[in-house]
Parts: sequence; C-alpha cells; structure tokens
Amino acid sequence: MKRELARLGAATVYEASGRRGLVDVELKQLVPHSRACGPARTVRCGQDDNLMVHAAMTRLQPGEVLVLTMPEPRPVALLGDLLLTQAIARGAVAVLVDAAVRDAEELAEMAVPVWARWIRSRGAAKDVVGELDVPVVVGGAAIHPGDLVVLDADGATVVAAARAEAVLAASLEREEKERVKRAQLEAGALSWHLDGLDARV
Repeated sequence: MKRELARLGAATVYEASGRRGLVDVELKQLVPHSRACGPARTVRCGQDDNLMVHAAMTRLQPGEVLVLTMPEPRPVALLGDLLLTQAIARGAVAVLVDAAVRDAEELAEMAVPVWARWIRSRGAAKDVVGELDVPVVVGGAAIHPGDLVVLDADGATVVAAARAEAVLAASLEREEKERVKRAQLEAGALSWHLDGLDARV
C-alpha cells in the first residue's frame, strides 16, 4: 500500500481522497524526484528547540515518516545531517519538517529524502521539553501518529490510517480514468468537451 501511494503521488491521492489532507504550505524538496510514503512519527518540539527530535530517535521505527513541528513555524533548523544520519540508521523513509533544516547539500545526497519549509543556518536550542507521538497540524492538515504521509515534488498529502485502503482504491481508479483520458487527449480530444466545460459557459 505505501509503495503504491508513493507511486501515485501527493496530488492524485489528495484529489482521490475528496481533496482532504493537503499540507497547504510551500515545501522544499531537498532530494529532487524523490517520493515517499509511510506512517507518521510525530514530534512537537518546544519553540525554536529540537531536544525532542533527539528523543524521537529512540522511538523511530523502520518505514516511518518523521514529522517535525513546533508551536509556531519559524526558519530555525530542527534537523541537520547528524540527526538525519540517525533517522536513516533507524529506518525512516522520509522527514517532513514544518520549520527549517541546514546542511542542505549534505541532506540532498543522503539516503532518506527531506521536505522542509525553509533552509537556514540558524540552529535550534536543546532545552525545552515538547511532546512525542501526539496529533500535530502542518499546513492546515491534521497529522495523527500512524497516519500515512505521501510526499513528492508536488508537496505532501496526509491520509488518515482508517481511510488508507479506501483512498488507495479511489486513487487507483482515478489513475485509470486519467490513463484513458490521456489517450483521448493524445488523439486530439479536448478537455473542454470531455469534461463538459463547454456547458458551463
């Protein structure tokens, strides 16, 4: 399921899920052409502090997407190459950061892709206790621990764990419809007619 959702991509999954779960912020994809999907391991850091990112490494499981947040998203780096090295060793498949990262060139060459709001040199403190494995909100999308996060060049879409099978089925159906439509467009048809848009004018 996770591999299929990653292949289908954030936009298709978002549309097929009834336009739900969009992470509606601009994200920097540090590894071009990367795709990922996995259950969320959520972290709510203290403001401008990444103590809990270090703590999360003790719980991170293979196949998970590490989701890093703080009360107010700011361009403070919660993740760099040393923390990502630990996430890779723990088997993470991706990291979503609702803040900044640094060591960007190194991150771009590492085995696990990262999506972040900003790239900044400013580092975080390690003083404030936050929370692990709690619901968080990124770009208006609620992310509960275990929800599936789909990431690619278009951004991120969140799929509630309870809806994952239904959303996958709807996404595959949408993919097939688009395959048929693409063939029609290549043959010269126009979406203006196929989609009935001409009737709206």
